[in-house]
Parts: sequence; C-alpha cells; structure tokens
Amino acid sequence: MEERVVLVDEFDREIGTLEKQRAHTEGRLHRALSVFVLNSHGEMLLQQRAASKYHSGGLWTNACCSHPRPGEAVEDAARRRLREEMGIDCPLEPAFAFTYHADVGGGLVEHEYDHVFLARYDGEPAPDPDEVDAWRWASVARLADEVVDEPERFTAWFRMVFSRPDWPARLDSFAPAAG
Repeated sequence: MEERVVLVDEFDREIGTLEKQRAHTEGRLHRALSVFVLNSHGEMLLQQRAASKYHSGGLWTNACCSHPRPGEAVEDAARRRLREEMGIDCPLEPAFAFTYHADVGGGLVEHEYDHVFLARYDGEPAPDPDEVDAWRWASVARLADEVVDEPERFTAWFRMVFSRPDWPARLDSFAPAAG
C-alpha cells in the first residue's frame, strides 16, 4: 500500500496528499511530528535510526519522528508512531510547531511543518528493529554539547529543535518537580 503524507501550506492548512517518497524528492511542504520523551531524571530518550531507513539512517534523533496519515489527527499519529517505533504508550503534551527545509542526502529534501510533542516515561522502550538500531537515555546538557560538538551524528530536525533559544526553558518547565 502506498504511504501518503499530508501536504500543507505555511499555516498548516491541508492542501492535498502525495506519495511520501515523491514529497521528499520534490521537497513539498508536508505535515510531520516529532516526540521528545523525558524520564523522571530529566534524561531524554534518543533513538538511532535504522541504517535501512530511506534517509538519515544511522543518525541519532528524538524518540519518534513521523508523519500523520491523511485524515489522522496529529496527536493520534504521534501516539501511534511512538508505540510502533519505540513500544511506548504514554500521554503527550503539544510543545510547539515549526517549519524547516533540509537536504537529507540521496536527492531527498525534508520540508516539513513539524508538530513537536513532549512526553514523560520511565519504562524501558521496546523498539522495532526495522525502525531503530539503538537507543539511549542522555542528559539534556550532555545532548546540547554533543549536538554542538558532533552535529553530523544527529538528524537535521533534532539539531534545529536543540538550537531553538526557547528549548531549554520548555524542557525545564516540563521536567519533573525536584524531591
């Protein structure tokens, strides 16, 4: 079955659908989602994308990155994909949305209106090996240093989120209460 993405305008208004690979070949703006998961120690869950992924294979990124299906609410898609990719089911909190454009190699372009969600989870993920080669928990401070020191190890969208000036404050306000 052909996988389709939802094409949107700069205000996230749906303007149609397109086959996923073609949307990335043509660099068409489409709806996406990213889920960032934190545990009670303030550590972030990362996944290393499977080397077999159609782009950005082997790079480290947030717990879940995907696209909603046509007719699917973005938050529903985020919960579904978090379960499918990482074996995690937990409530999500919308954080913000942003648009980005990035060449991801192989003639593919990510041009996405990305809805970012935050989640809290303290269990052990059970990732799908077709999606994820490895996973780890890391402190946000350590990740911030890694993104600056070795940006080539991370996906384009992960680097963009980490470069936002409001990102540390968003994570601090989401972090569990001390004590």
